[in-house]
Order: sequence, then C-alpha cells, then structure tokens
Amino acid sequence: MIHLVLYQPQIPPNTGNVIRLCANTGAQLHLIEPLGFEPDDKKLRRAGLDYHDWAKVVLHPDFDHFVTQVAPGKVWVCETSGLVRYTDVTYAHGDAIVFGPETSGLSETFCAQFPDDQRILIPMLTSERSLNLSNCVAVVAYEAWRQLGFALGKG
Repeated sequence: MIHLVLYQPQIPPNTGNVIRLCANTGAQLHLIEPLGFEPDDKKLRRAGLDYHDWAKVVLHPDFDHFVTQVAPGKVWVCETSGLVRYTDVTYAHGDAIVFGPETSGLSETFCAQFPDDQRILIPMLTSERSLNLSNCVAVVAYEAWRQLGFALGKG
C-alpha cells in the first residue's frame, strides 16, 4: 500500500481518525515530530477507537529520518498551493503522501524541495481556506487505493 505522512500534526482527533483510516485501508501512517500532543493523548485514542492495534503507525523525529528509514518510491505533498489535482497523478505501491499541520499547512520551503508535478491539491471553492486534515487524508488515500485496485480490500 502507500505511506501516509502527517507532518507535525497538531490536533489529536484528526490523527486518531487517520489511524482508523489506515487500519481500514492498509496504509502505513508516519507521524513527523514535533507533534502538537503526546502520542498517548486520550483524545487521540478516543478518535482512533480500538484501531490503534490494527494500524501501522511509526513516529519519526524529522522528515529526513522518514525518508532514510522508509525510502518511499515517490513523495507527493498535498497542499492548498499544490499544482496538480490529486486525481490527475498515478500512485504506486510504496509512494508517500505528505500532509501538513492543521494550523499552518506545509511551508513553501518544504514544498519547494519537490517537483511541481508532485505537489498535489484537492479542488475546493476559491472562497474557502482549507478542508479538515483527516478528511483530506481520506479523500487522497482512497483515490490512491482505488488506483491500486483496492489491494487486499473487500468490496
């Protein structure tokens, strides 16, 4: 499957929801420090329900550590300043999709290290700022999983 990366997430329930998503899709979740909460936060556990034991979650001290340890195929960064729709790219097993912190998103400096065609966005009305992080992760994760034939899934 794919690697979902939350870069410095701030809100425990969002991360908990993504843990539940990963448990149900087979994606591996990577959390890049610093986190805006403790990994054993009660709100995180509540949002993830009992899915924590079913999801693969790895904590990394920084993004470079993630890249070194995982060696993802291609890294996609999802940001409102992205240049390509998330549905207009081709995902592959082993790819990583990076999502920024809820309060600020990924910085332009961070995004600039990736080619323009790896900077994806989820279309939305121009009058709005952003979508909820866990919703964004779900939308993109399911598109990637769909492209991969819903590997290991039922239905």
